[in-house]
Amino acid sequence: MSALDAARALFAELTGREPEGVWSAPGRVNLIGEHTDYNEGFVLPFAIPHRTFAAARVRDDDRIRVASTFADERVEVALTDLDALFPTAPGAEPAVPEWSAYVLGVAWALLAAAGDAPARGVDIAIASDVPVGAGLSSSAAIEGAVASALNDLWRLGLDPVALAQVGRRAENEAVGAPTGIMDQMASMLGRPDAATFIDCRSLATESVPTGFTGEGLEVLVIDTQVTHSHSTGGYRERREACERGAALLGIRSLRDASEADLPRAAELMDDVTLRRVRHVITENQRVLDTVRTLAEHGPRMIGDLLVASHASMRDDFEISVAELDLAVETALAQGAIGARMTGGGFGGAAIALVAHDDVEKVSDAVARAFADAGFAAPHVFTVHPSDGPRRDI
Repeated sequence: MSALDAARALFAELTGREPEGVWSAPGRVNLIGEHTDYNEGFVLPFAIPHRTFAAARVRDDDRIRVASTFADERVEVALTDLDALFPTAPGAEPAVPEWSAYVLGVAWALLAAAGDAPARGVDIAIASDVPVGAGLSSSAAIEGAVASALNDLWRLGLDPVALAQVGRRAENEAVGAPTGIMDQMASMLGRPDAATFIDCRSLATESVPTGFTGEGLEVLVIDTQVTHSHSTGGYRERREACERGAALLGIRSLRDASEADLPRAAELMDDVTLRRVRHVITENQRVLDTVRTLAEHGPRMIGDLLVASHASMRDDFEISVAELDLAVETALAQGAIGARMTGGGFGGAAIALVAHDDVEKVSDAVARAFADAGFAAPHVFTVHPSDGPRRDI
């Protein structure tokens, strides 16, 4: 059963009725630019074909009821009670099951953003084929699908960037995960055959053709099956280190620093903070270099930038794990143009840019390497830049 059909079936089970519509939003792969978004820097993600579906229908009362194929429980609250549930302090457990906080949090943030939004209740059923915990932003896909559904059902008329901001607020304040806005923007602004260059300070965006298809290239996702969570401590510690580094440099955020500032940073900071700062500064430059290289030389010339990004995340930001390093090393040894971990780190997935004819060879080699190392078998598949949110039914 497809995820779309699963959402419809779950809705019928929940309510005994057909949904008024089904809306979906994609996960994303970040081509390059990791942990730069909350530092007001630059990122270059693209939406992927894997999507989360929200089947929904308005109710005759003011209650919101949600269900998901990922959980047995159903959660129901009054819209007027959402303010008492959120915001959630960073790192604290939400007052409702975490999966439902993504859905209810979007409703709460939408009502706050819209001001005079009608307080009509709604039933929502969620299903998804975005791998959870793989660094492909399953959370932003939920937020985008739910925000798109409620935006239509409540006739709010918010644009994609406003809906991305709603999703980020839900994740930060309802779920308690201190993420930036890259994931939501990537999901909401997806385009076929293009990545989205995002200035995370101004929220200015540019659609950047990748040229993958014309060059016979594939983006191979290697899901290590090592799950992660942005609401846990490692992610927060990295963000706090970046904020500490910016404060020591006397700047608003690390976006305002360049490689020329690193010698001064070395005098002001302990070794760990310096390395966190160095990653963000150099990663911002790598994003800019990748955008320029794609335009001037094409995708076959971005490999070194991807490899350098992974080394920076492994050594300076220290968010890789053995499985991710092995995936990257094996893909490169088998001829990948470039490879890097993608997502927040501490597990999740790596990506490899490979020739179409080499997909099977690289995939098989990674599977063998994981087996030889005693790791769980990875889930390996290809993705391509795809559309953002849509109403499917």
